[in-house]
Parts: sequence; C-alpha cells; structure tokens
Amino acid sequence: MEYTLKELSEKIGACLNGNPEHKISGVAALDGATDREISFFANPKYQQQMRQSKAGAIIVSRDCEQHEGQNFLVHEDPSKAFQEAILLFKGEVQYTQFTGVHSTAVIHPTATLGSDVTVGPYAVIDAEVAVGDRTTVGSHVYIGPKSSIGNECVIHPHAVIREGSILKNRVVLQPGAVIGCCGFGYHSDQKGHHKLEQLGNVVLEDDVEIGSNTTIERARFQSTVVGEGSKIGNQVQISHNVTVGKHCLFVGKIGIAGSTEIGNGVIMGGNVAVNGHIKICDNVRIAAFSGVSKTITKPGDYGGIPVQPLKEYNRGAVLLRNIKDLYDRVKLLERESAKKSN
Repeated sequence: MEYTLKELSEKIGACLNGNPEHKISGVAALDGATDREISFFANPKYQQQMRQSKAGAIIVSRDCEQHEGQNFLVHEDPSKAFQEAILLFKGEVQYTQFTGVHSTAVIHPTATLGSDVTVGPYAVIDAEVAVGDRTTVGSHVYIGPKSSIGNECVIHPHAVIREGSILKNRVVLQPGAVIGCCGFGYHSDQKGHHKLEQLGNVVLEDDVEIGSNTTIERARFQSTVVGEGSKIGNQVQISHNVTVGKHCLFVGKIGIAGSTEIGNGVIMGGNVAVNGHIKICDNVRIAAFSGVSKTITKPGDYGGIPVQPLKEYNRGAVLLRNIKDLYDRVKLLERESAKKSN
C-alpha cells in the first residue's frame, strides 16, 4: 500500500505543508522512521526526536513549530490522525485467524451463539450462556453459566467470565482478565474465617475495555458495574459492589476497595489506591501513586496520600524538597540568637 502525501492528507483530513508527490508506504516512531514512513509528534518531550527524524512526513498540531526540510501534515489531533494512518497501511487488526467454532471448544447444549461468532481452541462456554452476533471468544476462555455476552465483543485468550456476568455490546477483555470472581469477604470468630457468599454479578456496559490480568469482583447481592465507554488498564483490582461511571480512564495497578461509587469521566493514574464505602464525584482526575481515603465532592485535579487538591499537593512537595535548607536556616538563627543573648 502506497500513498502520496496529497492523497494521505485527504484521507486523514490533514493540511499538507510539504511535497505533495512524496510517497509514503508505512508508519513508524519518530526515531526509527525512514523517508518512506510517516510518524507523528504530540508530546513536547520528543521535540529533539522530531527535529532529527528522517520520517517522510510528520503529523503535528496546528501550533507546532515546523522546520524547513521536513514534510508536515497538520491536524487538530495528531494522535487520532496517526491512528487513521495506521489503519490505512495495516488494515483492521485480526485478533485470530480461526473462524467459526473450533472443534476443541466445549459448548454446553443449552448455550446459544449468535451469527458470525468465533470460538477459539479449548474455549469453554457453560450452561445457558448467550453470546451475541459477531463476537470473538479467544482460546482457553471460560464463560460461566447464565452469563450474557453482547454483540461484537472481543474476549482475548485466557480471560475468565464467571457465572451470571453481563457484558453488553463491543466489550473487550484483554488476556487474563477475570470478571465476576468472589469478593474478599469473611466472617471471623474463634474458629477461624468463614467465607461470605457473593451472590451478585458484574455488569460491563457498552464499549468497556478491561486490561490484562485485571480483576473485577462480583457484588455480594446486586451488581458491580463498569459504566459505558470506560477503559480499565492492566492489573487493576475493582472490588465487590463498586460502581464505576461512564467514560472513566483507569491506568494500571489501581486498587479500589468495596462499595465505592465513582462518577462519570473520572481519570486515575497508575498505582492509585481508593478506600471502600466512599464516593468520587464526576470529572475528578487523580495523580499516580495517590491514596483516596475520603469522599471527593468537587471536580478537579487531586494528588498525594491522602489526596488533596493537586496545587496544594505540589506546593507541599516543593516545601518538602527544601526542608533541609529551612532546617539549616532555623538552626543558624537559633545559634545567632543564643550568641546575642549571651
């Protein structure tokens, strides 16, 4: 596949600043691209790489400085435009080359499959499961009894969907995700710890994506819910009875304790820890390595342990870095004061 820059600019909706006849046949990162490949620049950290790049063209934003001797495609969202270019050259991603139901898959006779469903090798679909149209179930996936999988879902290999779980349309589970395992709940007495049965389920709404080795626990009585369009990263723990709102973004290694309610549009950086039985309102952004111990009622940016408004946290961090200098100054003043008093 090959396009001139004029053709490519028209296909991705970008303005061309450069040679319209220059031909592009692939995509690559800034530091590895050749003059036959296109790249993109969206992060100021890579300014030097952009200047030195040998890419045949670079997709940039409108406010980006453009250097002589390079071809640029100007777009309001360079990352999005680059993704469109990738699809032009690479085509849609093919998750598997298997089609239909593989002969080694085990499907209970009471399960129902929609049209154009793919079920990979050694997958297991248990009793009374319903799988929607054009859904792909990868190899070694397990889907428990009475679960429901919607249309155009992609369940990657080794994911586990426990009994009664509900995945709506276009849900993606990355490899190793576990949906609907029992929550961590025990009644303790002198004889030991006795398991509290978790009788609820998990509901993943339309267009949710769950990362590799992420665990979402079933509710004790009702539902643990991840709202429409939310994207959950790798190795995240979402405990029982948690409610996650719509269009949230959670980066990897986050832990959310039970019965917490999270609003719409919430973003959490990596390694955030969230206490149980609290609420986080809509449009909150929490910096990486923060700890949320209490309810957050106002939208905005937060950070620290425990979290506080990010500006306050940053000011405190600067003071903490300078505490040795402040300590030395205080000790000096004390010594000078003691000399004067003597």
